[in-house]
Amino acid sequence: MAPSASFRKPDDAFFTPLDNVLLEVLYRDINNHNNKATETSDQDESALKLLKSYNDPAHPNFQPTITCTWDYDVTDFRTPRNIRESILQLYINWARAVARHPTDIVFVSHILLYFFTAVPSAIYLFYDFHLLHGFAHILYIVWCSGAFTLMMHNHIHNNGILSKPYAAFDWTFPYILEPLMGHTWDSYYYHHCKAHHVEGNGPNDLSTTIRYQRDSKLDFLKYELRFLLLCWFDLPRYFISTRKYNLAARVACIELSSYTAMCLLARYNFRPTLFVFILPFIILRIGLMIGNWGQHALVDDVEPTSDFRSSITLIDVPSNRFCFNDGYHTSHHLNPLRHWREHPQAFLAAKERYSKEGALVFQNIDYLEITYRLLTKNYAYLAKQLVPIGSQIGMSQQELADMLRRKTRKFSEKEIAAKFTK
Repeated sequence: MAPSASFRKPDDAFFTPLDNVLLEVLYRDINNHNNKATETSDQDESALKLLKSYNDPAHPNFQPTITCTWDYDVTDFRTPRNIRESILQLYINWARAVARHPTDIVFVSHILLYFFTAVPSAIYLFYDFHLLHGFAHILYIVWCSGAFTLMMHNHIHNNGILSKPYAAFDWTFPYILEPLMGHTWDSYYYHHCKAHHVEGNGPNDLSTTIRYQRDSKLDFLKYELRFLLLCWFDLPRYFISTRKYNLAARVACIELSSYTAMCLLARYNFRPTLFVFILPFIILRIGLMIGNWGQHALVDDVEPTSDFRSSITLIDVPSNRFCFNDGYHTSHHLNPLRHWREHPQAFLAAKERYSKEGALVFQNIDYLEITYRLLTKNYAYLAKQLVPIGSQIGMSQQELADMLRRKTRKFSEKEIAAKFTK
């Protein structure tokens, strides 16, 4: 069903098939409201069955994800018509056995890609450095870092992404690739799983946004600088405060050993170290906080502890196409162990709950742009990208913009003490 005239047409370049199904349901709800038509649960149930069929290996609709860039219909290659299709079929059969889940051939594709591109490039920069190669390398790493980080996001939440015969390599490869992509060893796991998901953007979360005015450039700069300069101190301190002394010692060793290794390498050969390790580290940490700001900037001032009201959902965005459905951030917080391909069906199954809770759903705008639009206070644009659900349907663009503006207000310490009691 076509969207109503007041909403932008989705950007088909970034549509995943699952996003398409879900967004059609949401547009149907909007049109039903505008036309005063009766809503039918049968249509929702039909869409939910379709979404589930895409992820069910026993169903004819099942399709594994092979690459992020293209959607392949594997049935086309069961009877290969040329050499290219024969090679692709052989790869699919092999990679399906390597990946832990039959949907996740794409993880195998990405691991191979990084080992055949980023690793040789980094080694050659130390062997024979050229400035042009250095700039090309850092641009490539920045391009890959989002998909790699979200692949590791799946890895750390599910204790790996490869099948049991490849468990040793599944454990090993992050220690080779993480430093090249800007990560320090294991710090993403400890910060994200052991702190962020435990605290849920609450006052003790090291990446919490609630103490900041979230459309303020100055507050955003403070937020960025604290993470960039003090994460090595704040993360062990957090674990000490929660009496997890073993984790505090591990994180301190990981961070300090990573910094020490970069310093020693820089003394040995500064220019390749700058482009291979230091710049990716700085750029990634800045990018992580820009993204987290966008994910958790819009926080409800009445019930900020609700996952529905302290995070957002994005549909038809690069984060879903290239970064394994990272746009479904509310769904991820509701169940951090949920498989990335199941987020759209989980959203649809809980659509009424999302609507009643006043959850926020956007289309065709990703986290980085949300951060930018907030810092430029362009609430009219944000309201235009909002897909209204529940009581939001029927609100004017100005009312939607005002609602979003209210959700960026800084919480006082008195409010935090009252609203975040455990």
